[in-house]
Amino acid sequence: MATRSREKSKARQAAADKRPYAIAKYIRISPFKVRVVLDNIRGKDLNEAIGILEATPKAACEPILKVVNSAAANAENNMNLARGDLYVAECFADDGPTLKRVRPMSKGRAYRINKRTCHITVILDVKNA
Repeated sequence: MATRSREKSKARQAAADKRPYAIAKYIRISPFKVRVVLDNIRGKDLNEAIGILEATPKAACEPILKVVNSAAANAENNMNLARGDLYVAECFADDGPTLKRVRPMSKGRAYRINKRTCHITVILDVKNA
């Protein structure tokens, strides 16, 4: 039997992160490549981060830009926050499932090819005036 379930659920809701965020799952880019771009935008203003992503010639910029724009839209529509007051508080890329493929070689050998995926998370926050 669950004891104090109402108190526990209230405490869990109070401790929940109230910042706007967005997550993109199962992106077909290696998380190592995504983390290079995420390091460039961490801690930047929202408009500056979007400018950096649009100007950087990396394949990971396109899905990251979509996630940042989605988090900004969540902040505007769900939490009534102004777009100009936001900055990228946290951003990270976790490993997703790896697609395992086989490359046939001569003499009956086969080499493994790991096609990696990642989950990209962007958390925004309001600037302290």
